[in-house]
Amino acid sequence: MDTDVLIVGAGPTGLMLANQLARRGVRAQIIDRHGGPARETRARGVQARTLEIYAHLGIVGRALELGKRGSGANIWSQGQWMAHVPLNDAGDGVTPYPYILVLGQDDNELIMGERLRELGMSVQWNTELTGLVQHSDHVAAALKQPDGSSRTITVGWVAGCDGARSTVREACGITFPGAPYEHVFFVADTEMTGSMVPDQVNVYLWREGFHLFFPMRGKDHWRLVGILPKGLRGKEDVGFEVVIPSLSQEAGGGLSFKQCLWFSTYRIHHRSAVRFRDRRCFVLGDAAHIHSPVGAQGMNTGLQDAYNLGWKLALVVQGRADATLLDSYEAERVPVARRLLDTTDRGFRLVVSDNPLAGIFRTQILARIIAFGMRRKWVQRIAFRIISQTGIHYRPSPLSRSLDGFASGAPQAGDRFPWLKVKLDANGAVEDLFETLDDTRFNLIVIGQPAPSEPTLGLGDLLRVCTVADDRGNDAELLRAQIPRPSFYLLRPDGYVGLCGTRLRPGALSDYVAERLQIERSPG
Repeated sequence: MDTDVLIVGAGPTGLMLANQLARRGVRAQIIDRHGGPARETRARGVQARTLEIYAHLGIVGRALELGKRGSGANIWSQGQWMAHVPLNDAGDGVTPYPYILVLGQDDNELIMGERLRELGMSVQWNTELTGLVQHSDHVAAALKQPDGSSRTITVGWVAGCDGARSTVREACGITFPGAPYEHVFFVADTEMTGSMVPDQVNVYLWREGFHLFFPMRGKDHWRLVGILPKGLRGKEDVGFEVVIPSLSQEAGGGLSFKQCLWFSTYRIHHRSAVRFRDRRCFVLGDAAHIHSPVGAQGMNTGLQDAYNLGWKLALVVQGRADATLLDSYEAERVPVARRLLDTTDRGFRLVVSDNPLAGIFRTQILARIIAFGMRRKWVQRIAFRIISQTGIHYRPSPLSRSLDGFASGAPQAGDRFPWLKVKLDANGAVEDLFETLDDTRFNLIVIGQPAPSEPTLGLGDLLRVCTVADDRGNDAELLRAQIPRPSFYLLRPDGYVGLCGTRLRPGALSDYVAERLQIERSPG
């Protein structure tokens, strides 16, 4: 093999997968047909779940330094303020990052690229995949190199992170059904002042569409996203100055524009690949699914694709797990993508519809429903878990198994394990459990019972055992998260619960490892 994994595409998804493989010592190459990283991008919202992953990768501090925290969102209708969505309150206790971080795709690529180079891997720019042939034990990948010459390399696996026009997807014959929306959208980076609530996302609904204002770092710096007015949709070389009248009309006449740093128009598609795997090839991110920008979910979903596949692929490449483990990538991520595509598509069609009745519903009824609902804490918390992606679960996954029935509110097999602050040592300090967990290994959380000896569990150095101490403060924290005592939770490297139950019986974990994960039992 020339390399174990070939990653095609060095956008956020490809860089995340490359980082996850590099951290685990897997030989990988990452290529991109472009000459360098993106400079102008549309993706801008980094959700809480992504920031949790960034923390494990060691780059969350850099992301927070470069980004702008949006502590809430405001809904406006026909220029009138209607509702406030308090992200800080809604996400309190759910995650260390109860906000949306406004950080452009270019900066996300920058910090992941920096981390990748620290791990000893660099992107091979101006290198294009031109074809591939799959065999039973390898893939022959044809590459066009920077000097224009061609060569064929032998690789174990191929990850297509190469966008909506994915060469990997097309070479595998994976269809990509869907269609473009009829509207033309614009994105602009501006320096401006106006009625917008500072440091928060502002959503302006109007009879013919919407405008989104995202706070960016720097004084009076906003990124705008909206629908191009009807009269401009068929014209070429449209500039920012021609959309200012519609902005002023719908978002308030008090807008004052100092300068526009970047402006672009584009069309949006809604598509999902019929499958995410073909033998030794996978598709991730925009190569697997593209959808509307509602909720700032697109880039974050691709990053979670990579986080899901990375640990599984590493175990298989290293010979520690059977290749059947990789079947769970598609089983887990396809439902997430389809559900996201369905919900964002329905919501987006309502928001952008040109139908006059839809316009009235959007500005009069929908705005009031949002205003009414957002006064209720439980609605805020549900909305936050959806938008932040902390509520994504894999309960139907073949990797999810519960040995005992927990109450419906308790964390279940397939759930993201909740964020806790607990004492792991009765005489020690309170610790942030997310900071303690090692996402390059499995983590066994033991509560209200003695921890078993690690050699009997069957995972060897792939496992770390954490015991939650008997402590009054711990009891209160467990009650808040509805975690029963006694209980145990085996967390996968990506932080989702693989196996859970009350009492950890002898052989239960090793049986799960062998049967569900197909991991070879470690000696001793």
